[in-house]
Amino acid sequence: MLRETVKQKLHSGTVIPAHPLALTEERQLDETGQRALTRYYIDAGAGGIAVGVHTTQFEIRDPEFNLYEKVLTLAIEETRRASVPDDFIKIAGICGPTEQAIKEATFSKGIGYDLGLLSMGGLHHLSEDELIERAEKVAEIIPVFGFYLQPAVGGRIFSYDFWLRFASIPNVYAIKIAPFDRYCSIDVVRAVCHSPRNEEIALYTGNDDNIINDLITTFEITVGDKKVEKRIVGGLLGHWSVWTKTVVDTFEEIKILRKQKAIPSGLLTLGQQITDANAAIFDSHNSFKGSIAGINEILTRQGFLKGNWCLLDRERLSPGQADELDRVYASYPHLNDDEFVKANLAKWFAN
Repeated sequence: MLRETVKQKLHSGTVIPAHPLALTEERQLDETGQRALTRYYIDAGAGGIAVGVHTTQFEIRDPEFNLYEKVLTLAIEETRRASVPDDFIKIAGICGPTEQAIKEATFSKGIGYDLGLLSMGGLHHLSEDELIERAEKVAEIIPVFGFYLQPAVGGRIFSYDFWLRFASIPNVYAIKIAPFDRYCSIDVVRAVCHSPRNEEIALYTGNDDNIINDLITTFEITVGDKKVEKRIVGGLLGHWSVWTKTVVDTFEEIKILRKQKAIPSGLLTLGQQITDANAAIFDSHNSFKGSIAGINEILTRQGFLKGNWCLLDRERLSPGQADELDRVYASYPHLNDDEFVKANLAKWFAN
């Protein structure tokens, strides 16, 4: 079962960055940089972190790198060192075939993670029935945070019935909606609203291309003879792994504005600016091939990383992507948190 303090924080909505991976030029773990990133997210005011997820690079699990347990452990150590609040949400990425997913769930639960973000990526050979069975087995070990991953980076399209069944699994407490598709996103909302566990499940956006709109929309779904309202209460996003202090400030403003019936038009304008910035960071024009390298490039410019390297050499900035990052930096200076980072970087890198 999920701890009550964490459950309350999860449902109230918060900022959860997807934790990147700090590497040396030799593609070895930069432990000092890795710890500095975790400290940054905590001090920026994030309500949790997600480690071992797509932004952390799925390849950390490959035998040649063998970094999964190390990276997850470093993050837990830093949350304890920082004495984070009891409701700080610690999420471990879980993926792979059932046997691997069970092993990862057992390990992450054992070292103190609250939930497992269960990816269905790379499992195209499994039917929806088999994936539901896999989710049920993982949920017996650790509270589950579902994950609808977009097809462009290894996900697949699921039926409405799949999400209805998924939402009915005991010990599922949240779903990250990240298909980058409005139709598929609404499928998840409808399914959760129709589930008897609707009030037990918090919805989080992973649609980095539509963050603000997701966060300010109240969905109204007809269930029998009733209208059920549901919000996407927070976000678990790779995009939020950069400029996080500004993200937290914007999110707190959104939480206040959501209580009002009128949304300022300026917030919608800001949403489109964030989407434009995300297109550059995630390399949308090249089918997201440079998405992780784009995140790493921003963090390199800020001084967290020694370079934008990824574990696999083919994961790199696309031609012209650096120029696009220059453009959005110049166009939207209010989106970055460079001054906050500059003022605290030495502290985060201190032992």
